[in-house]
Amino acid sequence: MKLTDFKLAAFDMDSTLINIECIDEVADAAGKKAEVAAITEAAMRGEITDFKDSLRRRLALLKGAPEAALEEVYAKRLQINPGVEKTVQAFKTAGIKLLLVSGGFTFFSDRVAKRLGFDFARANVLEIENGVLTGRTLDQPWGDIVDGLEKKKMLLQTAAQLGLQPNQTIAVGDGANDLPMMSVAGLSVAYHAKPKVREQAMIQINDGGMDELLGYFA
Repeated sequence: MKLTDFKLAAFDMDSTLINIECIDEVADAAGKKAEVAAITEAAMRGEITDFKDSLRRRLALLKGAPEAALEEVYAKRLQINPGVEKTVQAFKTAGIKLLLVSGGFTFFSDRVAKRLGFDFARANVLEIENGVLTGRTLDQPWGDIVDGLEKKKMLLQTAAQLGLQPNQTIAVGDGANDLPMMSVAGLSVAYHAKPKVREQAMIQINDGGMDELLGYFA
């Protein structure tokens, strides 16, 4: 393959571009990590098939958590995964547009997208009132929660907007909610992914950094 065969790359964020599941770390700051992380793990493994329901359940547990917890997680716990910056730069040099699609939150995704120089991003908007989380997300023009189907829709819409065919796209993820977008992309990449995702991806990166992906291109 050549990098120039592709024109758009869609990346999941949590545990793909970055080292953490943001919702689990916010839950930790609120003293609810064990309960929230158990639901996250089950959802990512595909054991909970309704992602929207799983997110609502987790968010409900975070009701009353201070907005400051989000800032603390971003400043002290969130790191870009190894090899991501090198990979992103190589993609940009090849003329590939970059899309971040996350079942996480714009508080983190907007910052990560800007930091890495992404062209497009979509994630959930947390509802915050009087400095605390309400345990809900805010409805957006496209819907309420980014699940697997929304990731797939965003990939296809962005490709169409750029005048591209789906086979000119790359999708990279680690969890079950990434499978729909991976199924329509020209190249699907499982990055340190759950077993169900590794089974269905064209490329698996199970060791090393994201830049291992670059070795697959001429």
